[in-house]
Amino acid sequence: MHTVWKGAISFGLVHVPVKMFSATEDKDISMRYVHKECGSPLSYVRKCPVCDEEVGWEEIAKGYEYEKGKFVLFEKEELEQITEQANKAIAILDFVDLSEIDPIYFQKTYYLAPDQAGGNAYQLLKEAMQQSGKIGIAKISIRSKSSLAAIRVLDECLAIETMFYPDEIRPVSQVPNLPENIQVNDKELGMAQMLIEQLSTPFEPKKYGDDYRERLLDLIEHKVAGEEIKIAPAKQETNVIDLMAALQASIEAAKPVATDPGTAKKTARGKAKAKPAEPAAAAGEGPKPKRRKTTKKNETVS
Repeated sequence: MHTVWKGAISFGLVHVPVKMFSATEDKDISMRYVHKECGSPLSYVRKCPVCDEEVGWEEIAKGYEYEKGKFVLFEKEELEQITEQANKAIAILDFVDLSEIDPIYFQKTYYLAPDQAGGNAYQLLKEAMQQSGKIGIAKISIRSKSSLAAIRVLDECLAIETMFYPDEIRPVSQVPNLPENIQVNDKELGMAQMLIEQLSTPFEPKKYGDDYRERLLDLIEHKVAGEEIKIAPAKQETNVIDLMAALQASIEAAKPVATDPGTAKKTARGKAKAKPAEPAAAAGEGPKPKRRKTTKKNETVS
């Protein structure tokens, strides 16, 4: 893994030299804009609209627009002087319970590994945090961006989650059209709670996948093979008017399939009495075609 940041965790007078690695990877399938006429990818040019000429990186400065069309400019050295990046420290300010932090604060997760001769201090901090059940709230600056951060133990490794500052989170009061003073029907509420109970299960992350990415990879493979693609129209969703009927149907659909052999036999006998068995295939019909298996291409993540 590529080192994202290098510095030290400090709590009190204790310093723990660490290296930081990204704990997640973006698996989005990137697309480029291409000229339909010739199939060439488009490039982006840094061009000044006033001077009508291309501008090189050495001629570019950062600026803040304090009024429409008016900017104050900054040199790279000026911005570096006011960042906290120079001290390369993750300063733990407080230790708190993880349950006290709303998930809306979390941004991105990184792993922390001991650096140089910091193994003993790293292990000490990790075990102390494990036994206390606390996480550390710290400040860190990554790529000139200052962030709050939560340091916790994750699978015998210290992990750090960058966080938003409180003034970066928009208040709920800004959300339009939130319902007010609407009485909930007790029977509907009871059925909704029953549906939640039936759908409740331990969290198993491996059972969730990116369906869109799978479909896109499949589509790419077919197009590379030169096959004609026809996509069936999506089913039109209709507004549910009868909320009670929708809840009842959802509860029935969420019921687990019976696994008891006796129950299964009774169900099978009931179906046999209710409806005669249909022939395996109608006259004149051949065997159903087998679905063609597709092999997804290996995906390279930089």
